[in-house]
Amino acid sequence: MPLPHDAYGQNCPDLKIMGKGTKIYSHKPVMEEEISQFLLTDPDGLYLDATVGLGGHSSRILSFLKNGKLLGLDQDSDALSYAEKKLAPFKEKFSLIQANFKETGAILKTRNFFPLTGALFDLGVSSLQLDNPLKGFSFREDGPLDMRFSRENPLTAAIIVNRWPEDQISRILIEYGEEPRAQKIARQIVQERKKNPIETTSALASLISRVGFHGKTHPATRSFMALRIAVNGELDNIEPGIRGALSHLKIGGRIAAITFHSLEDRLVKNLFQSFSSEGKTRFVGPKQVPPNEEEIQNNPRARSAKLRVMEKINEK
Repeated sequence: MPLPHDAYGQNCPDLKIMGKGTKIYSHKPVMEEEISQFLLTDPDGLYLDATVGLGGHSSRILSFLKNGKLLGLDQDSDALSYAEKKLAPFKEKFSLIQANFKETGAILKTRNFFPLTGALFDLGVSSLQLDNPLKGFSFREDGPLDMRFSRENPLTAAIIVNRWPEDQISRILIEYGEEPRAQKIARQIVQERKKNPIETTSALASLISRVGFHGKTHPATRSFMALRIAVNGELDNIEPGIRGALSHLKIGGRIAAITFHSLEDRLVKNLFQSFSSEGKTRFVGPKQVPPNEEEIQNNPRARSAKLRVMEKINEK
């Protein structure tokens, strides 16, 4: 399975450290040119960025708009604060809401923000999340086993690791991380927590490393991704989020989804295919658009990205 940039352990190429440790994110969003080509069709339309993150894609969309508007969603309050500052030059053209994109349909209806001209779902993890040790997504720096996109979520990685039964831990490592050593890792976790709670990212990564190395990436990469997916219910959010956007899309409007690992890509692929088979949509461009070689060279995080775009053709 192509892992999402091996981002859990490698240094962030998009990060610049300024005076007094201030972190400035200057990267271009993944597949920015392709999004502009396939999604941006009407400068006076309504656009949804369901995963605002650091505001990179939203900034590009807003730069395209004339009389159009953008609505941005994100679960992470820190990301929204950063994005709001980044997007400040566009003033009255956008609104940001802290929300899980699975609630897209209800939010669009409540705010009367439809019919949409375009909607974007960038399913990657943001640099802001990976680079903050307190969020616990990465083992590059020691931090608490948290991994929540939203602080309102009661479930943390620490709860899973320290309280869930061995078979359930093994199951999520298999299903969400496709980890071949899942049973051994789960058994080691249970044995270790009997002695002392596993409370930090470095402690868990060290424990997993002792089970044995697998492949070229850090041995904890798959497990950390699996825990993150389980904590945030990521795979369960995709279908309701996209369906909610599609139901509020105008005829000729488009939905774009960027995926970074095989599990979410399979879900998006099958969902888009079902819409097409039902006569609701058609594919725009190739069914799967990869990043170009220049972008991969300039931004290694883009190498596992896949873009899919569909256009609504029927209200049925």
